[in-house]
Amino acid sequence: MTTRLVLGSASPARLAVLRSAGVEPLVQVSGVDEESIIDSLGPGAGPEETVIRLAQAKAHSVANDIVPDLDGVCWAGAADVLDCVVIGCDSMLHIAGELQGKPLSPEVARERWKTMMGTTGDLLTGHCVVRVRDGAIVDEATGCSTTRVHFGTPSEQDLEAYLATGEPLEVAGAFTLDGLGGWFIDRIEGDPSSVIGIGLPLVRELLGKVGVTVSDLWG
Repeated sequence: MTTRLVLGSASPARLAVLRSAGVEPLVQVSGVDEESIIDSLGPGAGPEETVIRLAQAKAHSVANDIVPDLDGVCWAGAADVLDCVVIGCDSMLHIAGELQGKPLSPEVARERWKTMMGTTGDLLTGHCVVRVRDGAIVDEATGCSTTRVHFGTPSEQDLEAYLATGEPLEVAGAFTLDGLGGWFIDRIEGDPSSVIGIGLPLVRELLGKVGVTVSDLWG
């Protein structure tokens, strides 16, 4: 029997990875305040803990929208997904001892690339899989996928042209592997899908922990 997957993310890259892997998810964007979650963790939180906690918050936010309350169903599409899995993800780049999310401005992205050029960093993607059955949250599994990224050295002209496209402003670490930024990545060590935003090998493992196989999602 097919189990529906709900992707708790607005990322077109994550959606594309799932579609290319034979899954057509429902998309429901979580409304979590990421900065508040990071602040609540305190300075002692490690990089993996941070991205996992963010992924958990996103997955649970969406799952709670699906679960019916006493007045009925919270989310208009919930009747179709009372038996589903919800996946939340969060990606950040760990480089030079710091975690970096989306730069959001050309100025920040430019400074980050000046630091990244010719060096390596770890792209961490936290994952949380929440199992919903009969309208109730019954299980969850979490994990983090880490991939070492070796950055090239774009020319000043290429870097400015890349920044002008806007692509690096809305992605973790100010780069993509599957877009224009791929020109400036020399190589990676690890799972390419996790760099794009959702690690298929890790998701397969987490699905198994909540009693779902990959083929359950193929419909």
